[in-house]
Amino acid sequence: MKVIMLAAGIGQRLHGEDNDYLPKALLGFGGKTLLARHMEILHGYGIGEMVLVVGHRKDTLLAETAAVIKTLGIPENFIRPIFNPRYKESALISLGTADAVMRSGEDVIFMDADVLYHPELMRRLIHSAHRNCFTMDREFEFGDEPVKICLRGGEIIDFGKQVTDDYEVIGEWPGFLKMSPEIAVKVADSVQSHIDNDDEFVTYEEAMRDVLVSEAAGTFGFEDITGIPWTEIDFPDDVVHAGEVVMPSMEQFDPDVS
Repeated sequence: MKVIMLAAGIGQRLHGEDNDYLPKALLGFGGKTLLARHMEILHGYGIGEMVLVVGHRKDTLLAETAAVIKTLGIPENFIRPIFNPRYKESALISLGTADAVMRSGEDVIFMDADVLYHPELMRRLIHSAHRNCFTMDREFEFGDEPVKICLRGGEIIDFGKQVTDDYEVIGEWPGFLKMSPEIAVKVADSVQSHIDNDDEFVTYEEAMRDVLVSEAAGTFGFEDITGIPWTEIDFPDDVVHAGEVVMPSMEQFDPDVS
């Protein structure tokens, strides 16, 4: 199983346009960067390769991966960087840069790099019985910003920031998706189609949704990770929330009683 992690962006919503701040993956919490946490968790759960899509300040990111590899004794080939020269344009293009990985014939986990989470979240996704699996948190603040997952009759019927109101259960997506080889190819096709059509404002979530709504019911499952501490970091307030709320919650969380 491979991981594709997007870490190419400049963090515009956090730092503003044309900034030279560190990538969000290098934000530190509890003495570790997000990137170091990802590497430790993924390697610990048996992931064979982490494909890191880089762009903004790529040398700084790769210096961190080298330091983590040395500190934790992770094999050097665990990280495979792919450079997106159009990293300022969109995350959709970053995912398109990893097209060959999506078509590798292996199971793939897609991940954003700007998420702080307890390892239990990733354990449930990796070991889920669903070959194509979203993660979903039912406890969230509804609004335009969260990416949502909608269920009806226990099946996923919609996905995205703007979704149908014909649902029975709704939750927030933390930004992680496990895909079988067949579905990964279909998502790659959708991504490339949008890129070829110059749909510059389309998000990668929309490309994923294209496949979700075109497949038979039951193709995609989900793991309910409600109660597991996590947060995505997009805005300055998110950094504060991560340090003051999520980190203490992670330290106190007991997977055996969740």
